[in-house]
Parts: sequence; structure tokens; C-alpha cells
Amino acid sequence: MLKFWKKKPADQGAGETEEVTTQAPAEAEQAPEPEASLVEALAPVEPAADATSAKRSWRERLSGSGFARGLSSLFSRHPKLDDSLLDELETTLITADVGIEASTALVENLRKRMHKREFADANALLQALRQELVALLKPVQKPLSIDGHKPFVVLTVGINGVGKTTTIGKLARRWRDEKRQVLLAAGDTFRAAAVEQLKTWGERNQVPVISQGQDADAASVIFDALQAARSRNADVLIADTAGRLHTQSGLMDELGKIARVLKKLDQEAPHEVLMVIDGTTGQNAVSQVRQFRQIVGVTGLVVTKLDGTAKGGVVFALAREFGLPIRFVGLGETATDLRVFDADAYVDGLLPADFTRA
Repeated sequence: MLKFWKKKPADQGAGETEEVTTQAPAEAEQAPEPEASLVEALAPVEPAADATSAKRSWRERLSGSGFARGLSSLFSRHPKLDDSLLDELETTLITADVGIEASTALVENLRKRMHKREFADANALLQALRQELVALLKPVQKPLSIDGHKPFVVLTVGINGVGKTTTIGKLARRWRDEKRQVLLAAGDTFRAAAVEQLKTWGERNQVPVISQGQDADAASVIFDALQAARSRNADVLIADTAGRLHTQSGLMDELGKIARVLKKLDQEAPHEVLMVIDGTTGQNAVSQVRQFRQIVGVTGLVVTKLDGTAKGGVVFALAREFGLPIRFVGLGETATDLRVFDADAYVDGLLPADFTRA
């Protein structure tokens, strides 16, 4: 029998609790037994971000990034339309990890159009570049809808340090603000700090967190969390997983186990495998996605830390290489800085509007 505590509504008296019991399936190997009591973390909601932070545009967030500064500087230094401008543009794109093939193809296409005198001036070239970059990203601009299943199960994956647990907290805040009932599963049992970090996000956002002790079986924790989400009629379950190196096959196999165990309760779960990527890692992110896709079937991406990196071009490389939907991007520290990906807004933040503003 599994036990966890649910805080009663405030009108039932401070400190009162309600015990809830769920029944685990008999087959231990296919659906692992829990190793400890489940705990819910509840606490006051995190204060809302200030109005100034919430209203900051994509351009304000991205214009200070190394990638944006490089492009702006390029067009400021080369207002004349010539081959040297395009040569340096290619170097800038490659340096920002757009990728050699994508950068070369993009620049050569612009060069052909320039030689055909399709551009009246460098500003016209700038607008053409904008259109080319947006065209690369439009196919992966696919917002995540969580309305198809209840509970909608989101399994988050990614290596250490990419901002995975923080992203989970921000997603919980977003969906809670949409009046959805959210439950979190502390499936990163390898690090005690990860469990505590997720509980902190739960406390800030008044979102329950299902957890067990350190080194508990991650599949068991997430299985129990799905049982809890079903019993409470929750709208969405977001499950954390260990920040594992993609080269460690044993740890990667655990992800496959989690997915198999979830299907004991819901054949279609997880409904979204969301991989969180650190935008500062550049081309390393490409190899990470390739490995994770083979193991657990990544269905969407979150790219974090794009507001201060010179490697923001990796978004284009990921789009060209995999065509996976980019669900969200991280443009800052607050909950409101996790934005639904918008190709036009992203490119607008990277490029000057024209040379007079570069």
C-alpha cells in the first residue's frame, strides 16, 4: 500500500491533513514497488514577476546575447553590399554554431541573389537574411498542447546542468496560472539536492510534489505519481529524471524503463518527452539530442539560457538536423522568461531592424 499526505483546504483548519491510499499492481518487476512514503510539498505561492520583467520583449532579452551582438556588429561594420560582408556573415553564423552546412547554404543563396542584383542595398540583404532564418525555424514552431490526455504526462530529460528542474518549475507555474491542476514527480533520485530543488519549486507554486528517498527507483516514483495524478483527476503530471550523461548506457536504459512502466497505467504515456538543452553548449547539444532520441523518443525541445550566449545559433542547427518541435526557450531567470517558441520573435531579437538601429 502506498501512502502520501494531501493538505486539506484552508477552511478545514490549519495543520489538518488527509491520508490518501493507492494500490500498486502485483507484478513487481514490470511495475516496481515504492521504497518509501510519498511526500507532497506545499507552501505559499512564489510572488509574481514584476511588470517590467514580464513586459520585456524578445529583442530586449536577446539583443545582449553574443550571437545578436555579433550579427549587429557585422552589419554596422559592413554597411556596403559586397562579398566581404557575406564572407564575414558566414563566419559569424558558423561561430555561433548554426552549423557549417546550414551556414554555407544560407550564405551562398544570399550571394547568388546579390549577384543577380536582387538587393538594392545592405538593408535589403538584412531583410532577406531575416526571411531565410525565419524559414529555417518555422517548421519547428509547434507549441505544446496538453489537452489531448488527462492526466497529460510530460517526461523531462537532459544531461546535468541544463536547467531541467528549473524548467519544470517554470512549466508548473505556467500551467497552474492557466488554472490547471499540476502534479510533479521527483524522479531524479540520484541527487538529493534535485529532489529538494523540485520541492522548493512546488512550495513556491503551490503544486504537489511526489517523491521518495534518495536512490529510490525512479520508475517507481514516477509510476506512483501517475497513480496519484489519476486519482486526483489532475490535468498534467511533469516528471523529472536524473541529469544523466548521454554516454552512460546504464543510466540511459533507466529512461526506457520509466517509459515502459508508465505504459502499465496508460498505454500512450508519456505523452510528451521534453528534452531540455543548454543553449550555451552549442554543437554538443546536437549529439545529445541524437543519443536521447534513440533511447526514449524525444518529442519536443526546450532550449535554455539563450539570453546570454554566443552559441544561440544552435537553435537553427537543431531545427535543420532533427526537425523536432521547439516547445519553449529560456530567455532569463524568472518564470515569465520561459517563452513559447516564436520563430519570428526569435530572429527579430537576434537581428537589428535596420542599419540605422544596428
